[in-house]
Amino acid sequence: MVSSGNPYRSRGPGGAMDTCGSLRRSDVGRQVTISGWVNRRRDHGGLLFIDLRDHYGITQCVVEPDEKAFAAADQARSEWVLSLTGKVVARTAETVNSDLPTGEIEIRIEEVAVQSRAQELPLPVFGDMTYPEDTRLKYRFLDLRRERLHRNITLRSKVISSIRRRMIDGGFTEFQTPILTASSPEGARDFLVPSRLHPGKFYALPQAPQQFKQLIMVAGFDRYFQIAPCFRDEDARADRSPGEFYQLDLEMSFVTQDDVFAAVEPVLHGTFSEFADGRDCGPAQFPRIAYDESMLKYGNDKPDLRNPIVIADVSGVFAREDVAFKAFKGKTVRAIPAPGSASQPRSFFDRIDGWAKSEMGAAGLGYIVLEGEGGKGPIAKFLPPAALQALMEKCGLKAGDSVFFSADAKPERAALLAGHARTRIGRDLNLIDDKLFRFCWIVDFPMYEWNEDEKRIDFSHNPFSMPQYPREKFLALDRSDRDTILGLKAYQYDIVCNGIELSSGAIRNHDPDVMLKAFEIAGYAREETETKFAGMLNAFRYGAPPHGGTAPGIDRIVMLIAGEENLREVTMFPMNQQAQDLMMNAPSEVSPRQLKELHIRTVMPEKG
Repeated sequence: MVSSGNPYRSRGPGGAMDTCGSLRRSDVGRQVTISGWVNRRRDHGGLLFIDLRDHYGITQCVVEPDEKAFAAADQARSEWVLSLTGKVVARTAETVNSDLPTGEIEIRIEEVAVQSRAQELPLPVFGDMTYPEDTRLKYRFLDLRRERLHRNITLRSKVISSIRRRMIDGGFTEFQTPILTASSPEGARDFLVPSRLHPGKFYALPQAPQQFKQLIMVAGFDRYFQIAPCFRDEDARADRSPGEFYQLDLEMSFVTQDDVFAAVEPVLHGTFSEFADGRDCGPAQFPRIAYDESMLKYGNDKPDLRNPIVIADVSGVFAREDVAFKAFKGKTVRAIPAPGSASQPRSFFDRIDGWAKSEMGAAGLGYIVLEGEGGKGPIAKFLPPAALQALMEKCGLKAGDSVFFSADAKPERAALLAGHARTRIGRDLNLIDDKLFRFCWIVDFPMYEWNEDEKRIDFSHNPFSMPQYPREKFLALDRSDRDTILGLKAYQYDIVCNGIELSSGAIRNHDPDVMLKAFEIAGYAREETETKFAGMLNAFRYGAPPHGGTAPGIDRIVMLIAGEENLREVTMFPMNQQAQDLMMNAPSEVSPRQLKELHIRTVMPEKG
């Protein structure tokens, strides 16, 4: 054994520390010391086996009953922390474990040092059994020892390192932005932090470094990035963590939309390709799909392009005089093809229809099954041959296919149901290949949308985006020009992969007059905008470059690469669905003294 001065690990011939994942056949004959957790203990009568595990892997260790170390080793139980010393020996051919990198060797235990004992485990580490979420989160330190989760968190670190390297190689410089800042209306609730020095006033944790990264551009630093923490008081979803998340935040000066795309595509495509493990990442240049086209063809602005189904608008077919189906007259009708499904049993069609009624709250999904020269199904009899042929041409259908229909007086509701049906049908027909990554840019988002509940114009997406409209014409707009305003597009774009939105971005509105007008159209008084965004507006008045950027979500990137369906599986210490940290008991009450220092008095909601 090469002396290392370390009682927990020996050093190999090259000077590297020996770990539970480092020993190979070339180490046979060496005297070594390794340390780790007891992954598994197996008593085979004449032999006691201990599988010792650390961050790097697992090594099988063995001791016989007549060895002096047997008694100490025999006391060890699952998750005890041990340092084991002994000679590396080769396993016999029939006992080699090809599933382990260390599977050709084992250690003959000569000395046992117990570093720590473990109580009875509330969550077994060995194996991959499913346990309740609350148990996993309360004992997250044990959950993180489990192989799959440990691998995911290590993967996360590697992905971040790859992204950071690619950004630096692309000419970007990493800067940090403040965590304590001012509250701003960016689409979600802020987390507020009371100020001790300024009674009655609050900081906010940043929902994103949006304003700061734009100010960095105004300050003359080109091509900024950071792996930025963001904080939003939102409800949890599978693809959205409550409380906090991380994003690859980036911004560039003197760029067009195409320049941003050209900078981001090699970073994302390269990172996914590096960790794809045989999965196909598609073309290095992502296709660009206009928002309106995406809503029509895929029923949403987050299309899963692995799914070959393309929705078609067939309102015109059902508006024909020779089509007698009154239920669709005067409505937006979207057709969702189901390729090759004509041979499916009746239960397939009933199941899709039942899903639309029970889970989507729809009246149902009518359908036509195409066989030979005609069709069958509840709607087929209402379409004469000429109308049926027009339908097939519009949807790219052929005999052997079937087609479902979503209809509603409101186009957006017809699109929504059609989009969900496209996903459901694609899954049920096994049309979606899980070994693919398919990226796209969604572009040309509406600048504004109509808020029907409050009868007013709202921002549709990012309020700091540049409108795709001549400057003087935009400044001359009046809020009464509703149709013109709602028809405006912005230089806004999303990156989507496999139906998951990775980021939103935009070419920014760097003109203070245009920015004030944009907020005025959305109902903000000039004084309010000047107050809320004083820092950015003032900066723009002292010479601002055209700039733009985006911010792909780190958590979602890792979730996709890891093949997981929930962000908790790629987050080291996540909260539960109620935004609670069960391990650290947060949020928690604070002492009256702390509240007094912060000039705060709590008022609890009334019970019942």
